[in-house]
Amino acid sequence: MLTRGGFRYPDIVGLRPSDLKVTAMDARLNERRSLSPKDFAAFGLDLLAYIKPTMVDGAPGFAIHAADGTPLTVVAGRDTAIATVRRHEMEPVSVH
Repeated sequence: MLTRGGFRYPDIVGLRPSDLKVTAMDARLNERRSLSPKDFAAFGLDLLAYIKPTMVDGAPGFAIHAADGTPLTVVAGRDTAIATVRRHEMEPVSVH
């Protein structure tokens, strides 16, 4: 087995470790391994939004939170919450 960046690759006949090319994915993985605690806490802020059922003034709603837990908004329905998150090019994640 060949090892590069902590990952194991199957040994392919005639392939030398120097023949391996670093891909963009490898570069991103290496960046994530060296994140500071502050950068790690901010990781995903622009990628994920959490949707959580809530009550506002006695009425049911769905709160949308940033990845770090910052409240963003409350909408009336779950489908509206998902559409709102996707409209802002983020991935919705349900919190129960």
